[in-house]
Amino acid sequence: MIKNRYKVAIISTSLGRGGAERFASMLSFILENCGAEIHNVIVNDIVDYDYAGALLNLGNDSLSSYSLRKKIKKGFLLYRYLKEKEIDLIIDNRPRNNFTRELLTHLIYGNRRLWFVVHSSKLNNYFPKFTFWSKFLYCKADKIICVSKAIETELKRKFEFVNTLTIYNPFDFSKIEMKNEEVFDDKYILYFGRFDEKVKNFSLLLEAFYISKIFLQGYKLYLMGDGPDLSFIQHKIKEFQLDSFVVLLPFNSNPFPCIQQSKFTILTSRYEGFPLSIVESLALGIPVVAVDCNSGPREIIKNEYNGLLVENNSPKSLAFAMNRFVSDTHLYNLCKDNASKSVAHLALEIISKQWETILF
Repeated sequence: MIKNRYKVAIISTSLGRGGAERFASMLSFILENCGAEIHNVIVNDIVDYDYAGALLNLGNDSLSSYSLRKKIKKGFLLYRYLKEKEIDLIIDNRPRNNFTRELLTHLIYGNRRLWFVVHSSKLNNYFPKFTFWSKFLYCKADKIICVSKAIETELKRKFEFVNTLTIYNPFDFSKIEMKNEEVFDDKYILYFGRFDEKVKNFSLLLEAFYISKIFLQGYKLYLMGDGPDLSFIQHKIKEFQLDSFVVLLPFNSNPFPCIQQSKFTILTSRYEGFPLSIVESLALGIPVVAVDCNSGPREIIKNEYNGLLVENNSPKSLAFAMNRFVSDTHLYNLCKDNASKSVAHLALEIISKQWETILF
């Protein structure tokens, strides 16, 4: 490793399964290409995505039968690692809503440059309950980086922060094998992501799919991912008698061949940040049907140009949108033709320049 390089620690919950974790993986490569020395720090022992630089796996290195002892050991290991590696900048990519924990974490971080990333419009995932303590912890941070304009606007309104900026999540297919020997015989629409009903709203998705009746025209719904609510989803599939028309696929760190063979992808979240699933689908030339949740979709989807933006929590509106993409060939082809170029500004090389600018 080159001596005297700027040393950056990217701290995340893990490097697996979620969009924020996939972002951390990409960010490690972005900043390494900018010339920084990268140290990835993960709290939980899950690694599905590649990363650049070194890895401190606190979940693996702090095994203990007692939860409190494990937490204390993680804190000690992190403090020692940051000191020994002479870290200059910390980019905190975790949810941060427990004031006591975050106060102790700030003490561990010390006087280093601190950047905090906010991935969700649900701000109580990233900030303590009381506004006063959020201001106390974060008003003097070097930067608070938001993944959407809507999130940044809300942070300024709620906390009066002046240290915010927006950098969108990029797409990067450079390390992905796009070819796949598996060919899906079905005509299908696709959801890919975490199986989490509280966020992703599978109740809405399955009800709308049932109402649309596009399965009578030969279309299936593929759900790819994993998460805590697999059994809930299976129950809802049976409730709507969709067993023959909904296919559950396991999590795949390379979902892109499956995306490329889909008719369109779909997102029905109650809230988001800046969903990579929409960006990556469009980048592959596949249009998207997305609900107009807060935040993200409306900053990516141009209605009837690269996809359909639908009123949230309305099964009938969502079902109508599904039918439009199946029956209206002109509209579908227009959105498909525009999909890739509509997210050209989110290509890795462009977003990388924004990170390089603020890094140096």
